[in-house]
Amino acid sequence: MNFSVPAQVLELASRVKEFVRDIVVPYEKDERWTSHGPTDDLRRELNDLARKAGVFAPHVSKEYGGQDLSHLGQVAVFSAAGYSMLGPVALHCAAPDEGNMHLLDVVARPDQRERYLKPLASGAGRSCFCMTEPSPGAGSDPSQLLTTARLDGNTWVIDGEKWLITGAEGAAFAIIMAKVVGGEADGRATMFLADMSDDAIKIERTLDTIDSSFTGGHAVVRFDQLRVPSDAILGEIGEGYKYAQIRLAPARLTHCMRWLGSAIRAQEIATEFARRRTAFGKVLGEHEGVSFMLADNAMDIHTSQLTIWHTAWLLDKGEKASAESSMAKVICSEAIARVADRSLQILGGLGTTRDTIIERFYRDVRAFRIYDGPSEVHRWAIGRRLVRGHTK
Repeated sequence: MNFSVPAQVLELASRVKEFVRDIVVPYEKDERWTSHGPTDDLRRELNDLARKAGVFAPHVSKEYGGQDLSHLGQVAVFSAAGYSMLGPVALHCAAPDEGNMHLLDVVARPDQRERYLKPLASGAGRSCFCMTEPSPGAGSDPSQLLTTARLDGNTWVIDGEKWLITGAEGAAFAIIMAKVVGGEADGRATMFLADMSDDAIKIERTLDTIDSSFTGGHAVVRFDQLRVPSDAILGEIGEGYKYAQIRLAPARLTHCMRWLGSAIRAQEIATEFARRRTAFGKVLGEHEGVSFMLADNAMDIHTSQLTIWHTAWLLDKGEKASAESSMAKVICSEAIARVADRSLQILGGLGTTRDTIIERFYRDVRAFRIYDGPSEVHRWAIGRRLVRGHTK
């Protein structure tokens, strides 16, 4: 195994870390970081600062002004961006846009790339990915998809409701997963592209959630006889589940990368506090109850790093790494949550306040164990592979 990355990428990651630490972190007190995420006004301001610093969207293809980073390169850069939860927003490598850019880059036709990917890669607008539905629709089990698409002449008519759709409020366009009704592809999932400005798309409400780091928050979205042309299909008809895996496997890993950066930040804050706060005649860090928590944090961060690097290395080799990305999602989401919990505990009462970023990180990272597949679903998938005789 070789987890090395080119020197120029390491230099970029260093500049990203400096940019986030010096420029982005002060924005964490900005009132435009709301309970429903950073506003678009704040996002655009941070994007402009990233462009000025020469670190904007380095992951996108060179065709759109990026550096076309490898997966291992993304590990270095995205974890540096994640040092602040606003860092990925500034660099334009936050979810769901980063995953949608990857999907469009792999699947979209040239005309779709021009209409949707080009402005998205530039930061001119945002996007959303509409797959999850309220019960009894598709959630952890995508086969329960209820949103339908039926062909009416040369037009597809989409009806249904989506739920917990990240970034829908303010998004320029949506990638919609729907089940075809009728024809040869009857019952098969298909992806469609649609402008969010269409009157047939209604944002019914923005949900109040535990997390607050995604621009636009999370919304309930309804499609009421949304009509899109035949050329609005992303990829091939009936191949929606296959394309979802193209998007989700790398997206699981980039989530791990970004949250790893926040875990490293939390550990730094907790360690510094343990070095200077005194109790019972000595600094906190000299008490084993505290030093052991710091040690456990270091081990969870190290394990997460190794897991991410290994999966990224496999993806760079051209492997699907489905099992490895599932394992990485579970290992990292749970390990990083433990880092957040211990860091808050070390800070005591201070940790429960917003005088540090740890309280917000603690709340946001809790949702990581659920989105992009709950830990239980990934464990079930890994276990099923083993029972069926696969080695991993």
